[in-house]
Parts: sequence; C-alpha cells; structure tokens
Amino acid sequence: MFRNYLKIAWRNLLKNKTFSIINIAGLAIGMAACITIMLFVLYEKGFDGQHKKNIYRLCEVQSWEGMNASQKVALSMYPMATALQREYPEVRNYTRIMPNGHFDLNYGEKRFYLPKMLWVDSTFLQLFDFPLLKGDRRTALQERNSVVLSTSAAAKLFGTEDPIGKTVRHFVGDTLPFTVTGLMEVPQNSHLQFDALFSANTVYNPQWDQNWGGNWLITYLELAPGANVAALEKKFPAFLKKYMAEDDRWKDYELFLQALPDVHAGSTEITHDYANFRKFDRRYTYIFSMIAGIILLIACINFMNLSTARSSERAREVGIRKSIGAHRYQLARQFIGESVILSLIALVFAILLVKVTLPWVAAFSERPLELPLFSDLPKLLLIIGGTLLVGVLAGLYPSAYLSSFKAVRVLKGSPQTGRNKGTLRNVLVVGQFTGAVFLIIATIFVLKQLRYMQTKDRGFNGDQIMLIPLDSETNRHYETLKQELTGNTLITAVTASQQRLGNNIHQGGVRFHGKGPVRDLVTSGVVVDCDYLRTYRIKLIAGSDFSRDKANNAREYIINESLAKELLREERSDEPLASLVGKHFGYGGMDSVGRIIGITKDFNFNTLHHKIETLMMFSQRDWGYGEMSVKISAEKAKEAVAYIESVWNRHVTGHPFEYTFLDQHFASIYNADRQVSRIVGILATLAIIISCLGLFGLATFAAERRVKEIGIRKALGATVENIVTMLSKDFVRLVVIANLIAWPLAWFGVNRWLEDFAYHIDISWWVFIMAGVIAVMIALLTVSFQAVKAGLTNPVKSLRME
Repeated sequence: MFRNYLKIAWRNLLKNKTFSIINIAGLAIGMAACITIMLFVLYEKGFDGQHKKNIYRLCEVQSWEGMNASQKVALSMYPMATALQREYPEVRNYTRIMPNGHFDLNYGEKRFYLPKMLWVDSTFLQLFDFPLLKGDRRTALQERNSVVLSTSAAAKLFGTEDPIGKTVRHFVGDTLPFTVTGLMEVPQNSHLQFDALFSANTVYNPQWDQNWGGNWLITYLELAPGANVAALEKKFPAFLKKYMAEDDRWKDYELFLQALPDVHAGSTEITHDYANFRKFDRRYTYIFSMIAGIILLIACINFMNLSTARSSERAREVGIRKSIGAHRYQLARQFIGESVILSLIALVFAILLVKVTLPWVAAFSERPLELPLFSDLPKLLLIIGGTLLVGVLAGLYPSAYLSSFKAVRVLKGSPQTGRNKGTLRNVLVVGQFTGAVFLIIATIFVLKQLRYMQTKDRGFNGDQIMLIPLDSETNRHYETLKQELTGNTLITAVTASQQRLGNNIHQGGVRFHGKGPVRDLVTSGVVVDCDYLRTYRIKLIAGSDFSRDKANNAREYIINESLAKELLREERSDEPLASLVGKHFGYGGMDSVGRIIGITKDFNFNTLHHKIETLMMFSQRDWGYGEMSVKISAEKAKEAVAYIESVWNRHVTGHPFEYTFLDQHFASIYNADRQVSRIVGILATLAIIISCLGLFGLATFAAERRVKEIGIRKALGATVENIVTMLSKDFVRLVVIANLIAWPLAWFGVNRWLEDFAYHIDISWWVFIMAGVIAVMIALLTVSFQAVKAGLTNPVKSLRME
C-alpha cells in the first residue's frame, strides 16, 4: 500500500510540473529561511550555556538627583560581594571583575597590546566553567602577579612554546611581572570575552573594602541550587540600609539579580555594561522567529491553495477509489503522504540553499553560524521533525477537502462539495499578502530609522577624527605629540579625553552653590583637553571655552544645557542659562574654587537609544587621558595617517601605533540595528517572492480553467486589455484587502519598536500607501504575465477543443 501511495504521489508531481515546482520552491525557500533563523536563534540562546552553576550578575538601579531618570547599571561596589555572602546563606560564592582595555604585555623582545583583559578574583575559575587547557583551576589565580592567557594571546606572545611558568611583563611606570599559570579557551558565544585574566589581588587596595558608593566593577554571585531569587531581592533594601546608612545614600540605590543566561540578550536597558560581548536584544530573536514562521506559513498556504484549486483534476480519482471501497481516512492519509513527500523533497533543496547562503549570512551577522547535519544529531532531528510537521499541517486541509468528495457526484462530473472552497482560498491569499505587506512596511521603517541615526545632527562634528588609545605611559608624550601634529597642514586639530563619545560617560557627584542652600547632585562627567570643544565643534551658547593659560588655579567647568536647566530648576529661577556662568561648582565635593565658565548646546554624547543626560566637562591634564583625537584632512587622509604614525613612532617607543575612526566606532554601536534591518529586509523579500509564487500558480490555474471562456470572449471582440482586467481584478482586490488589514497591524508593531529609541522618526502615512502600491504592483505584474499570455492565445485553438 505504501509503495502504491509513493507511485501515485510521484506521478502527480511529474504530471503537474509547474505546480510541483511552485510548491517545492516556495516550501524550500520558507524552510531555508526557518533553518537559518533557527541557527541564529540557537546560537543566541546558547550564550554562556557552558557554565553549569547557578550564577547571577549583581546589578544596580541608580536614582540620583541631577540625572534625568533612574538607570540600571551592570556595576556594583567592591565590598558588596563579601557582605552578601556573609549575610545570606543563599550566596555560596562570588567573583568580581574589573575590565581593563589596551593592556600591553612583553615577553623578551616581543610586545603586544591586549585589547581585552580582566582583573578577577581568585574564585573566577570556580564559578565559570571556561575550558582550562593547562593549569589548575583552584590555584591558577590565587597568587599575586598570576595571569591566565587565552590561546590567541599565548600564540602571539609565545608562538609554539609552552607558556606555563613563563614570565611576562607590563610597563606601568615600573615593570610589573606576571607568571603564566594557565591557558584557556574562550568560546565565541560567551558574553565575557578576554585575552587574559590577571589576579586582582595584585592591585588590591584595603581601602576598597570600605568603598560603599563607588561603582566600578562587575560582581557575579553563585547562588545555592533552588534559591528563591525574588525572596533574596526583597532583602536587598535592608542590606543597603545596614551598610550605607551614614548619609542616607542607600535610598539612591536598588539591587537586582540577573541570571547568567539573560546577560547577553536581556541587558538592553542596562548601561555601563562594559563586559558584554555583542549585547543583543532578545526580542529580536522572537521577531525573527515570528517572521520566519510567517514565511513558512505563506509557503504552506501556497500548497493548500494550489491543491484545492486543482481539486477537479483529482475528483475522478477520488470517486473511483471510493467506488471500489476506499475509506475516507485512507484517501486522507494518501494526500497527507503526498504533502510530506513534497516537503521532504523541498527540504533537500532548502539544505542546499542554506549551505550556499550561510557563509554570507554568518559574515554580515558576525556570528559563526554552521549547519553540522551529521555531527549535531539534535539539530538534524529538529529539522526533520519540523519538515514532517510542515508536511502534515500543509496537507491537512487539502486531504480533508479532497477526501470529502462524494463518489456518485464526482463520477457524474460535479466534484464541488460546498460553496466555501473559493472563499477559503481567497482568505488564504489575503493572509499571505497581509504578512508580505506588513514586512514591507516594517522594512521601510527600520531602514528609515537606521538612516536617521546615521545622519541625525548629534550636536558635534566627528568627521575624519582618528582615535588613538593612550595609557599611563603614552600620556607622558601627549603634549609633545600634540604640538608636533598641530604644526602640520595635514592635521586640522588635536585634543584628548578620558572617555569616548558614543559610550556611557562615567557619573560622579558635584556640588553647586546657587542662591539657595548648597546642592549635591550627580552628573555625567568627562576630563577633556582644552581644545576639545573646538576640535569637535561643540557649540557654546553661553560663557567661554577652556583657557589655554593655566596660570589660573581655579578649575574650569563647562556644562551642557540639560545640566544648566537642572541647576536652575532647583533654584526656581526664571533667569537665563547664562546666569550660571561664574557660579561656584565643584567636582566630587573636593573642589572649593571651581567655577562654571561655559554652557554648551545639548549634544548626543551617547547613542540615540538614550536621552541626553546632564554632563559636565573639565580640563585636568594631570588626571590623564584615555585617548587622543586627531582631526585630519579629508583630501589627504592616507598621507595624514602615515604622518601621524611616523610622529608616534618617533616619540613613543615600544607602544605600537593603533587607531580607529570615530565614525567606525559609531557604526559598531549601531551594528545590531543594522543587522536587524538587513535580516528583516531579507525575510520581507522572501515573503514577497513566495507570495508571488502562489499568486502565479493560482493565476495560471485560473487562466487554464477559463481558457474556453477567454476564447469565446476574444471571438466576440474582447481585447487583450479586457482579458487581463478580467483575470487580474479579483486578485488585485484581495491584495487591496490585505493592505487594509496589514496597515493597522504594521502601525502597532512599528510604533512599539520605535519606543525603544529615545530619538526616532515619526510614523509617516505615505509609507503605508507606498507599501500598498508596491504590493499591488507586484501582484498585478505576477498575475498579468499569465493574463497577457492567455489574452494573446489564438481563440481558434481553445475553441477547437470543444
């Protein structure tokens, strides 16, 4: 029996080649999209899956006076971990991490910058299960001056030599030696990425244990299995009050725990997240999965539509089988079997499509996506199981419909069993194009928002600005470098700062002396060189820029509009912002002679995902800078870079010349948004292609079914335009209905998505009209191809068949 079913299924596929190709192509494209998205989603969900302990990250909610709103941060205070373990038995262990970028290590004559290194507690390898290829997990980080290297860092420093026991050195004022005690493999799907782990007790300061209020590290807690996390979090307010009750600072903080699997994809609202590799929004994985499901559903709708549309061709087969004793369930099983066979054939082509396109998808998504069919049995079983399910679901309605034919009626030439066949088919077509139009609209708005973020005036000019990292050693050469560089016509300006635009700027406490009582508040603050505003062309709206003459010992502060308005708000003053110039203003309560000298127009020093916060800038050369900003000539960029490198190498020995451009930095910040736009655009295109395949098949069938009618109409004088209009109008009407359904759904979805951006585009009505017109035109072109072909057919041929 099964062999007979296979023969019949195969014969039907060969008999109806056009419709078989349409179904297989649609299913293959839909399956390929689903498989690719599945690989993407599984990779994202697999982040930090190698760690088996019950690990949580300790995070804070900071509600400081002076900030526009409370903010969640990934930072915590040094003494918190030990106090939490002491107070609560649920906390079994902890480790603290202090990220440190651009750390140089030397081995003999070799010297390398490590872009990612961490100072960690000795318990780091007890909590995290990173593969330790060499060394002892229990003791590798216990001793001072110990370092565990990643395999990539070890290869740079030692080549093929065994690194264990060897000494590497770091130059920070004096030589700091480290003994290599371990060699580690760092998986790519870990939110913690590093080149080296250094024992934190090397730089430990006993004052840290009393530093309640200083947030500058990341704390991970290992909780007992089955610990009640919600109950533990409810104890945190009392914990903060106990240890920070002196000046009521505890009221400014809340603590919460974030499960390790949620850190990578559940931290979009968490700022100052300095050790979270390729942080991603989990909601996008849900959106991608939903869109892939829509595409597969559209392909299944194609199958159902074409199967029921061609029911008359199989009506006699059903009638004859029933007349010789076949039961309805046997016929249904046969039709479902045909659907499953078609799905399995489509799966073969889908896998080929995935294999061909996956390297390209992996490249633009920056994820090592692979399809290991035979080495990863669970994935293979998931794909096969999903294919069988698709085959069954796609064949359910056609099998139920075809097997319901009455033998007597179909053998008399009347196969239709009800009046709802055409109605349901129309509903399915509307459903297809509703999904397609929704995705067209979503794609346009995603691209518009991305374009808006890339082109919006951020309030400063970052064009052609090179960023060169500085550390405690290279800072000593800054003034010499600046003087020589600014003397060349290739260089427009040179400045420096502790932190980079586009990142979370550190916050600190300030004291303001206005008309009323002295006010303490918190604001973002950054140390800058005196030429910072001139280099970045940040506009002053009141006061003056930093003075180059340092004869005045008073520290100079320049604040932004937001901070100025915050200061005047508390004063309840109607005075202009300029009235703040000259007012006493001190950093951290330590400055007794500082003054506000200028106020800048607000500028987006963070990403457009965040509102502009309050900000102060001050020039304090002896605090050191994190990087140097060099604005170069756009016409002679290559010559400028070569000149800067030559100056660097002449004055800075032993430190390799490294740089990036500010626009590259901002491009990397918005990389996740760019990836989302590409993926949504690709999926929207696939949805349209599959919908058009189905529409093409239905148009082909309609033209074949009405071939004699078309012949008669042409014989009576109908033109090709008349024939095209007759065959196209019903399909166009369905697409118009799909637009009317898709528009409100798309408005709701796009509006919810745009809420994630502090600064975003408006929802324009013309986008919906344009998407509707695009969908109608695509549908019209698809249907018109067959309609024109039918209209050009010689009526003599079709009428001769009578």
